[in-house]
Amino acid sequence: MAPFTKPEAALKQAEGLVSVGQAHAALQSLTEMFSSKKFRSAPLAVLEPILLRFVELCVDLRKGRTAKEGLMQYKNIAQNSNVGSIEIVIQKFLQLADAKVQEAQEKADKAVAVDVDDLEASETPESILLGAVSGDQSKDRTDRALVTPWLKFLWESYRTSLETLKNNARLEAIYQQVAQQAFRFCLKYQRKVEFRRLCETLRLHLANVAKYAHQTHAINLSDPEILQHHLDTRFAQLNTSVELELWQEAFRSVEDIHNLLTMAKKPPRPAMMANYYQHLTKIFLMSGNSLYHAAAWGRYYAIVTSIGGKSNEEMSRLAGQVLVSALAVPVGQQSDEEGKGKTTRLAALLGLTKAPTRAGLLKDALSRDVLRLSPEPIKALYNLLEVSFDPLTLCASTAPMLATLCASDTPYAGYRPLLTRALLSRLLAQLSQIYSTLKLTALIDLVKPLDGFGAEQIEAYLMGCARRGELRIRVDHASETITFVDEAFTHVDDSSPVPTSAQEAAVQPSSGDVVRTRLSTVAYALHDALRVIDSPPETDIIAVQNAKFGELVAAANAERHALALRRAIVARRRELLSELSVRKEKEEASRRAEMTRRRKTARKRELERARKEIETIRTEEAKKLAQDLIKRSGLKVSVDDMEDLSKDRLMRLQVEQIEKEKRDMSERLRVVAKRVDHIERAYRKEERPLLAQDYAEQQAVDLATFQVLQKARIENSLAAHKEALATKKRLSRMLSDCNSYKSTIMAARQEQHQKKLAVAQQKIQEEKEKRINALIAEKEAERRAREEAEAAARAAEEERQREEAEAEAAKKREEEEKQAAARRERELERQAAAEEAKRKAQREQEAEERRAQRRMADKQQPPAPANPWRRSAASPNPSTMPSRVTPPRAESPAPGGAAAATPQKYRPGMFSGQRPERSETPAPASSPASTTAPKFRAGDVGGASGGWRQREMEKATLASSRPVASPASNSVPLPGSKDEDGFEPATKAWRPKRLHGQS
Repeated sequence: MAPFTKPEAALKQAEGLVSVGQAHAALQSLTEMFSSKKFRSAPLAVLEPILLRFVELCVDLRKGRTAKEGLMQYKNIAQNSNVGSIEIVIQKFLQLADAKVQEAQEKADKAVAVDVDDLEASETPESILLGAVSGDQSKDRTDRALVTPWLKFLWESYRTSLETLKNNARLEAIYQQVAQQAFRFCLKYQRKVEFRRLCETLRLHLANVAKYAHQTHAINLSDPEILQHHLDTRFAQLNTSVELELWQEAFRSVEDIHNLLTMAKKPPRPAMMANYYQHLTKIFLMSGNSLYHAAAWGRYYAIVTSIGGKSNEEMSRLAGQVLVSALAVPVGQQSDEEGKGKTTRLAALLGLTKAPTRAGLLKDALSRDVLRLSPEPIKALYNLLEVSFDPLTLCASTAPMLATLCASDTPYAGYRPLLTRALLSRLLAQLSQIYSTLKLTALIDLVKPLDGFGAEQIEAYLMGCARRGELRIRVDHASETITFVDEAFTHVDDSSPVPTSAQEAAVQPSSGDVVRTRLSTVAYALHDALRVIDSPPETDIIAVQNAKFGELVAAANAERHALALRRAIVARRRELLSELSVRKEKEEASRRAEMTRRRKTARKRELERARKEIETIRTEEAKKLAQDLIKRSGLKVSVDDMEDLSKDRLMRLQVEQIEKEKRDMSERLRVVAKRVDHIERAYRKEERPLLAQDYAEQQAVDLATFQVLQKARIENSLAAHKEALATKKRLSRMLSDCNSYKSTIMAARQEQHQKKLAVAQQKIQEEKEKRINALIAEKEAERRAREEAEAAARAAEEERQREEAEAEAAKKREEEEKQAAARRERELERQAAAEEAKRKAQREQEAEERRAQRRMADKQQPPAPANPWRRSAASPNPSTMPSRVTPPRAESPAPGGAAAATPQKYRPGMFSGQRPERSETPAPASSPASTTAPKFRAGDVGGASGGWRQREMEKATLASSRPVASPASNSVPLPGSKDEDGFEPATKAWRPKRLHGQS
């Protein structure tokens, strides 16, 4: 095509190519038009239909790269004048790609839902072969062949659109709209990999904003409208990642939102922040971070209560969620020292200045009246974990409550493992306040109501608590005990603001606490003693009190005055800030108005400049066209009137000139045609009488030529006949010699044929003898195998009967032994219970006597001063506890009559009196040669040595000696009868059903 044509002509040419099936050529023509420099000067009203047709062809042919180049060219042209046209083209491009995906999906569904010929056949041979070479099902293969290419093209279309619209403030709204459409595409078709790539692309575009800040239409993130668009897109990204269960991508989306929120001058909408914290709760729950999960629920509850609009039932459910999440945090959980940066970042995501704690979360929840609004089961769980102190029944009381509260159909089902670990941490904290040493078996018995906690899990949890510093504990595997370390002079780091489990729930002070607070205790005691010993007189006390009261009143008045002054300052500051904000808003509004005015002025100047350029280009084209017409067609146009002539008028003059030349040419052709017609008529009139004369001359010449040719043919035939007769006469003399030679050759070849025939007959006879011998050996092997199988079956049956008898006897002995052991065990248990009751009564009597002696001693001796070095509650001494009496192990009774019960060794014939004899006499086993098949000899067939022919004759003689039962029995040959070659003859030939009635 030409280097540049008019856009309308290019569109018509493309339509014509498409109508004849040349879509590739049509797309190529439009692409070449885009590469022209004059394409940019065309008006958008003309270019928009061309672009729409261009994207249709690109979608039909799946030319993503070509579409990207065309869209980039059109964006550079239209971004300064008409942004809506770009939006129309982009939306058309995406709609066509989406429609192609839907069409491919329908085709795939129709291809899968084909008619089945056999409803009972579960699989066809084709499906079996496809299943053997591929793990995909039929629908998967169909989707991969039909739907996947269009899905890939649709994904490329979204990427192309985003690359076209990026980093342009005028196209920002369309850019965010396309990004949200891409999110919906990933969610609809569950494209997780593409979603990750899409998020990375959006982050890259946002990071490049500062790189392209010097451009004309650069993005300004300080603009609230643009920042709100980005926040809406990031929240849509967060929602999509949560629905796709891509939790890492969701966390990165949360970080993106947090970074954008820090850039915002105005606080975001509460509903948006509620959505933000709600998704954070899901992310922290999936990551197993119960502490920040509870903190996120607390922030979400605070925003929801400030917004309002929730029903009582919804608020009750939400309050229960907040309280359960706080209770699910293990007691004394601390943040790692190594991960301070991570802790700070997570706290910043939640809008907190420091890391949250379990106590702080519970205190904040109770201050918001969460406990009152929570359901009754959650209140009971709170009372058990935070109010009551009963470690011995804590797990038994909480286990059924957890089973009901964390059922699969409740919203608290995911908190079951977290609550279980929190319950275990609370149990250990309470046990450390009561016991200094505890048996591992006792702890396992206490935790037994909780499912999923065995000895290994409990030990692993204890070691984890000790490593993190939540509990000071030692595990002694030799004695199977747990020791809660409480050393008075051990250094304890109190720099951590997070309280440990011992600090949260302390029933009595530990030895370390007593040592650390001894100086303050002495100071308090001395102060009280001095106050008692040197007490001031009554008057001095009253005067001091009055003086203190006066000072207190003066301080209160000063504080009130300072408070009033502070309030006035705060009010003035608020007024100043409001005035400043109003002034800034006015300045911002005036700045926006000035920018709008400048933008409009610049746009008008740009339009005027474009209009002038278009007029200049049109004038130049008209001049060039006029000069071309003057050179080619001699059009008479004055140079002075060139400016007044438009391009259309010049074209019209050119058309008139061409029409005039065409009329002149047609007139000249008419005159020439008339002259040629007259000349041709005159020629034919003169040659008519000469045609008959020429015809007669031609006939005479043809006759003479025929006669000469006929004479030459006859002469040649006679000469060839004579030559053939001479050849026959010459060759007839060799006929006798030829016949004699032929008979000699035939006799020799006949002799060779007879020899070969004799050799073949000999080979056939040898092969026949070999086959007979093989058949005899096969029959003999089958007979021996059958006899061996029968012997093995009889031996197996005898063995089975013997084993059954032995099993029955053993079972009977075992039952008798169990009954005897049970009787002995019951007797020992009764003896142990009696001894235990006796010892218990004796201990109670001794304890009563000691108490009486102690009371008598207390009455006689004065009370001793309290010893601050001794704990108020004595720890139990394992050595003073009564040892558990272990009953003696019941020994197995000595079996009586062991010799009678011992099974005897198996002997052949011990179960049957006499072994049954065989029906046929087997071959003797003494000689090894007897196990092999006898060699066949031709002379032994009818001899007295015995063979299969002799056995067949004996069978036939035996059958003939029996009385005849019926005439039909003699007509049927015996099953064992064979012909002389060793084959059994067929008793009845197969015949089709339609021939059964025929003879």
